[in-house]
Amino acid sequence: MSNIENDDQEDKPLDPVMENVRRKMMRLQLVSGGIMLLMFMAVLAAIVYKISNRDGKPEAVATSGGLSVPSDAPVKATATLPAGFAVSAVSQSAGQILFYGAMADGARKAFLFDIAAGRVVAEIDIAGN
Repeated sequence: MSNIENDDQEDKPLDPVMENVRRKMMRLQLVSGGIMLLMFMAVLAAIVYKISNRDGKPEAVATSGGLSVPSDAPVKATATLPAGFAVSAVSQSAGQILFYGAMADGARKAFLFDIAAGRVVAEIDIAGN
């Protein structure tokens, strides 16, 4: 007999406030599920797009800061620094290399070598401490 009473309690309709909460929760669950499905489809479409547009060949030329770098061989350049210059530090940025050091007579200098131009573009005398 207790089983019959439990079934009756479960079949009773919810009070109106709880029914509204249940409806809102169901609506929220459906909207969230729809958004997640849409985002999942967008990710799959992006993956398919990336795979279908890939040729398997490396790029012929990559550009970086105005410098064209071939994919099959490195760029070759020779930085000609003056005789007697002792390099103490080197720094590189955006296709340019800065050589810092001292000349044979002790004067400190910096030379800025531009890889794209293939030559020293600036000679800087450093004075002071």
